Amino acid sequence: MDILSLFIVVPLLTVLVLLTARSLKQARMIALIGTLVQVAMSVNLLFAYLRERAVSDELMLFTRDLVWFRDFNIHYSVGVDGISVALLMLTALVVLAGVFISWKMEELPKEFFISLIVLSTGVYGFFISLDLFLMFVFFEIAVIPMFLLIGIWGSGPREYAAMKLTLMLMGASAVLLVGILGIYFNSGAGGGPLTFNILEIAEVQIPVEAQKLFFPLTFIGFAVIGALFPFHTWSPDGHASAPTAVSMLHAGVLMKLGGYGVFRVAMYLMPEGTLHWSWFFIVLATFGVIYGAFAAIRQTDLKYINAYSSVSHLGLVLFALLMLNKTAWNGAIIQSLSHGFMTALFFALIGMIYERTHTRDVTKLGGLLKVIPFISATYVIAGLASLGLPGFSGFVAEMNIFVGAFQHPEIPYRIASIFAVSAIVVTAVYILRVVGMMLMGPLKENSITPMEKATWYEKTGILLMLLPIIGIGVAPLWLSEMILESIQPFIQGVL
Repeated sequence: MDILSLFIVVPLLTVLVLLTARSLKQARMIALIGTLVQVAMSVNLLFAYLRERAVSDELMLFTRDLVWFRDFNIHYSVGVDGISVALLMLTALVVLAGVFISWKMEELPKEFFISLIVLSTGVYGFFISLDLFLMFVFFEIAVIPMFLLIGIWGSGPREYAAMKLTLMLMGASAVLLVGILGIYFNSGAGGGPLTFNILEIAEVQIPVEAQKLFFPLTFIGFAVIGALFPFHTWSPDGHASAPTAVSMLHAGVLMKLGGYGVFRVAMYLMPEGTLHWSWFFIVLATFGVIYGAFAAIRQTDLKYINAYSSVSHLGLVLFALLMLNKTAWNGAIIQSLSHGFMTALFFALIGMIYERTHTRDVTKLGGLLKVIPFISATYVIAGLASLGLPGFSGFVAEMNIFVGAFQHPEIPYRIASIFAVSAIVVTAVYILRVVGMMLMGPLKENSITPMEKATWYEKTGILLMLLPIIGIGVAPLWLSEMILESIQPFIQGVL
């Protein structure tokens, strides 16, 4: 079996074995073993990719193509480049961390881990797909389990949050499907057969008018799951009601499908549409960056603060992609990875704090650094990474984004860049505000001692997220080089 198909087969085998679990202990051990294997697969894929890339100049490596539906020219077609490999590693690590953070899950543990791993299967499949129809199928597989995960294991107004999330993402999927079909029916413009294959479509000049019509549909269809303003409202409510591990996967992994789809499909296959519509979506992305940061300042619930922070940080991803140069695109991909690890770490820490204090309201917390020092110190580190302190992954990502943004020759784009840069200051305000109120000062009523220290499985989950944040910040060149060589063919296609 090829190296990429294992990312579909192994999670599905894990699900099948989970069906036999009869206790919490069995369920979590099966989930742990399955996700550990997935991490090992992602590391093996990284080294295999680096070896193969050294001797191959193919756009995609480890490709495999099997006919699925011959009448519509739909294939099981997979392959990866450096961007896909990095996102697969992100997914594997976040899912493994989610299993550790859910170690005490007692309510329907078997069903919980099954839903979690089915979601990850959809994400894996999405990142390796080279066929638009196959990609759309995996997109839906990744989205649907969120309804169950929030509706069954969530808290607060979970039914409302689950329904809102599902309806908005299903609506976006309908728009996306129209965009994909528009690409498909124009893929034969050069006289060849209609195809869903991304590499084959890229060689065809889709009519300019068709690009102008279907680019915004495809862009919005993907970008809604990436919290594009003003279609972001499903995200904060979904985060607030989701259990901890689900919030980690939701923000850390699932929302990355948006930027990846925009980059891999909308912009690459419809370059004229990209140039025509970029100004419009730059405005929306800039509003998202600023709005998310200011909205975070007004929140007192830790999950809502992190959720609106995600709106701002993921707005930067779309903002950078629309700048249409290698430096900004490199920053966009690193930002996706950085945000994935940071936000997963934040939600893990918030879940731990809530378990010990039974509140997420920062106004009711204080002095936590005295009673849970490991969790509190890690929260400070995550906050510093989020506001872009040098030495962490956020700094590497944002420096590339803003340098790339100022390379754009048109004045309106540079003005938008100035507004986007200003969001860093706002980010520092809400991060330092939360740290000051929640961790410093005297103990408050909800911060009574004694309080359980971080357990071994909680520390393991934390370190799985923390080490990449530091690693990318301290030694980013190998990752940046892997991403840049994958970007080059795409930037040539767009420009």
